[in-house]
Amino acid sequence: MSAPTASALHAALATVIDPELRRPITELGMVESVEAFDGGRVRAVVRLTIAGCPLRGTITRDATEALTKVDGVTGVDVELTVMTAEQRAELKESLKGANPERGIPFNDESSLTRVYAVASGKGGVGKSSVTVNLACALAARGLRVGIVDADIYGFSIPALMGITQVPTRVDEMILPPVGHGVKVISIGMFVTGNQPVAWRGPMLHRALEQFLTDVYFGDLDALFLDLPPGTGDVAISVAQLLPKAEILVVTTPQAAAADVAERAGAIAVQTGQKVAGVIENMSFLTLPDGSTLELFGSGGGEVLAKRLTQTVNAPVELLGQIPIDVALREGGDIGAPIVLANPESPAAAALLVIAEKLAVRPRGLAGLHLGVTPR
Repeated sequence: MSAPTASALHAALATVIDPELRRPITELGMVESVEAFDGGRVRAVVRLTIAGCPLRGTITRDATEALTKVDGVTGVDVELTVMTAEQRAELKESLKGANPERGIPFNDESSLTRVYAVASGKGGVGKSSVTVNLACALAARGLRVGIVDADIYGFSIPALMGITQVPTRVDEMILPPVGHGVKVISIGMFVTGNQPVAWRGPMLHRALEQFLTDVYFGDLDALFLDLPPGTGDVAISVAQLLPKAEILVVTTPQAAAADVAERAGAIAVQTGQKVAGVIENMSFLTLPDGSTLELFGSGGGEVLAKRLTQTVNAPVELLGQIPIDVALREGGDIGAPIVLANPESPAAAALLVIAEKLAVRPRGLAGLHLGVTPR
């Protein structure tokens, strides 16, 4: 058997994706060297971004598996080192450019990311569960997706996503943990246990601003913000920090819930944002005999969409109605979103239809300079 070639070894390592940056380790300057010895033994030296990288085991395993598949390899040794300050600077430059401005990349004219602020008038309507499942459904379609848990007081996204890893900090840049293919950041990743966050408005704004400036999401197709209920400080901050964000309003069929949810969508009139649509959750319960029981009434989502259409003077669509499904709650309890764990269930089917509607919306090119000049 012939010895493995250097090009084959490098090609194998090019298939290893950094679990946080979601790019090949060869593109990130993480491969210091790789060489084969007599008998087919291979030794690779891989640079970690920081000494305490929480995913060092994943990188070691993936690199070993990739090299083992190369013809002629009989054994693999992966040695981990740590990037120097200069190498980290080169990495950050490759990710963010030579002179990155400290700002929110999603506001840049070149950004094509669709930003959805998921809002509700009151708590308990399943807004966070809807956010998580829509994000995971889009990621499963191959889109690049992120979630910002903007519900600082009532953060729940890490648990719903099954994420226990803390973010990695590379100097001033924060790398968000990835769950089910979705990049996630939440204040819950920075507090101990179930410690409450008792902050006033300015601190909420600063936390959200830091999530949007210091966290490296890379180029996303869609970014979801899970907002707290109502039209308070965070909703106002989102409008200021992300003026192009579109509002997704989640309600239940109950008339009282729809009345309150209307206020969450109507804030778009004051902020100049668009309303991307209405999602009705907990629409009905399917009984064993196949009949349905409307526990919270009916028609709230449709009524809300019509009211918002008049209020914002633009068409607002009822994107879908999600039935009550025990599997949805069970998936959230164990960090397994229903669209992935049980895609055939009624709730998952409804969520996937909504995700399909969001996925087919093209990323806008309005105002984007394409760099085309006449010859």
